[in-house]
Amino acid sequence: MPHRLRGILALLLVTLVWGTTFPAMKDLSGHFSAVWIVVIRFSVAGLLLSPFLLRAKSADFIAGGLLGVTLFVCYMLQLGGLALTSSNRNAFITGLNVLVVPLLGLAMGKVPERKIVAAIVLAIAGLFALCWDGGSWGSGDTLALGGAFGFGFYIKLLEVMSRKASNLMVLTTIQIIAVVLCALIWLLVWEIPIHPIDWKQFSKDGGDHIVNFLYLAVIATAAIIALQTWGQRHSSANEAAVIYAFEPACAALAAYFWLGETMAWRGVLGALLLIAGMVVSQWTPRNKERVFAAS
Repeated sequence: MPHRLRGILALLLVTLVWGTTFPAMKDLSGHFSAVWIVVIRFSVAGLLLSPFLLRAKSADFIAGGLLGVTLFVCYMLQLGGLALTSSNRNAFITGLNVLVVPLLGLAMGKVPERKIVAAIVLAIAGLFALCWDGGSWGSGDTLALGGAFGFGFYIKLLEVMSRKASNLMVLTTIQIIAVVLCALIWLLVWEIPIHPIDWKQFSKDGGDHIVNFLYLAVIATAAIIALQTWGQRHSSANEAAVIYAFEPACAALAAYFWLGETMAWRGVLGALLLIAGMVVSQWTPRNKERVFAAS
């Protein structure tokens, strides 16, 4: 199997697992703030991967640190928007990062292929059908849009950094630790002074939800960010953005099986359009396949 196809399949698995994090996060959000969830989740993941730091070079710290800071900013913009608008609107606006990646490429002088343009159109139509709930534009939407631009920049940055990295696990580890450090600074400067912690209740809630935290940390962070980094090394940022647009549909499927939430016909249509977008992004005409085979 070609490395490029393996990279696409890896990113599809990443997106499927991301979808399962929404029910887990929903369970935790009633007891912990968004920043605390990020701190615990990424701290456990960083601790698991910390032995890889022994192989780190100075260039790895720069690349991983930049990726980690970017990812943290994306999380905070997305979560800040989520607190001020519906999850459906937030998912739709965040999913617009599928547009940001080719626009960044265009700004760098790289015109996207026609199949990528078609895939983006299908993905946006799918996101609209799946997530949009109408209503006027608000501050939460603005934050979510900032998150969409952030995620688009992150996807493009990860494409570049993963191909330059000498060791992908080192890059993944430093990236995760950078997210933890940013979250800790946020806690110490903004959250704890305003909202003091009842550590006894905090410990009890943590013990009650340890399975969710372990799943988020071990599977959805340590394993999946490593797989994402590898997958983007072997695929383009445009392809990755189209695949990541399927995340809301994955979340809806996970919510159906995990929380018993149902999906209306519009959601099914949106999911089908997103799948069509992914298929189109990978479609290659037969005559082009022969050219590749002959070269």
